[in-house]
Amino acid sequence: MRNTAKTASTATPGTKPATNTRTNPGTAAAASAPVMGARALNRATLARQLLLTRSPMAAKDAVAHLLGLQAQNVKPPYHALAARLDGFVPEDLSRLMADREAVRIVTMRSTIHTHTADDCLTLRPLVQPARDRELTYFRKGLAGVDLDRLTVLARDLVEAEPRTMKQLREALLVEWPDADPQSLSVAARCRLPLVQVTPRGLWGRSGQVALTTAEHWLGRTAEQADPAELLDTTVLRYLAAFGPASVKDMQTWAGLTRLRDAFERLRPRLLTFRDEHGTELFDLPDAPRPDQDTPAPPRFLPEFDNLLLSHADRTRVVPADLKGRTWSGNQAHRVLLVDGFLAGLWHFTDRTLTVEPFGTFTKDQRAAVVEEGERMVAVLHEGTAYDIRFATAAS
Repeated sequence: MRNTAKTASTATPGTKPATNTRTNPGTAAAASAPVMGARALNRATLARQLLLTRSPMAAKDAVAHLLGLQAQNVKPPYHALAARLDGFVPEDLSRLMADREAVRIVTMRSTIHTHTADDCLTLRPLVQPARDRELTYFRKGLAGVDLDRLTVLARDLVEAEPRTMKQLREALLVEWPDADPQSLSVAARCRLPLVQVTPRGLWGRSGQVALTTAEHWLGRTAEQADPAELLDTTVLRYLAAFGPASVKDMQTWAGLTRLRDAFERLRPRLLTFRDEHGTELFDLPDAPRPDQDTPAPPRFLPEFDNLLLSHADRTRVVPADLKGRTWSGNQAHRVLLVDGFLAGLWHFTDRTLTVEPFGTFTKDQRAAVVEEGERMVAVLHEGTAYDIRFATAAS
């Protein structure tokens, strides 16, 4: 681990020398920690997210490094890896899912993620407190339901054969006909680690959402681990993928609360910074923190990309004046980064890639966006010709 002097000697514009928390514990460290501006945070986060330079990392290693990929829809994980990995082809991820080395399961923020098999077995128990909290909102509809019995029955049903949520709900209603149907479904999902079985999630395939338990699908159970040790390890992994970050940032990413104690346990092993608002940020001593003027090529990212959802303060990627522009109602848009920051939206229609900028691109930026768009089309739509056009700049 770097000491303070070594860290200070490698400071870059936009970031003052870091404070090693071994010698400045608690609030004293926070008060004296150097400030990282938005551009410095942007470049550090993009580097961790494999978005400054595409990585030669294998798809499985990238999914693990990124702590999973948002997968509310089928295609976003493929788009996410296409933006990040050199040489990636959709079959790389599809094969992992077909071979049960990667799965689709509800984890962070109660949303579907694509995780490696190992992370599925460890991260799903980690977020169980959030599932327990979610279940409390459905208590009225579960009056008279023995949740332990429901858990056993639901497990038996989905392990006998994968079932859709409708099929599972109808089977549970036989046992508890007076219960609220949706509440029974939620109880099964919150109490059990349910994965979506293939062909759901495979590239170029379609399939309804059918569920079984992670243990049954993978043929193994999670190794027993001390909960505090597991949480500490996850904090370090989160910082490696999303740091520098605050306690609230990680709580936003995970959908959990009360993570301060874990950061305090790890404080002697971490560096601290402050953002421009004075919020304390933690980081790994050896994590990349590039110069704030490091070039950041355009990147086409999918809807729900975790880059945009994993910090309480998202101004490191989304400028304050563009807050809310990535959503319309409950629908998330696919986003375009230019110079590392949100700069527009994009979509496919009738063999046309349409870019909707939020402002005016320079000639060089426009050319770089076209080049990146052509590359993305070649990866995700091999052999299909697409035109690239720019819509009128969105106001």
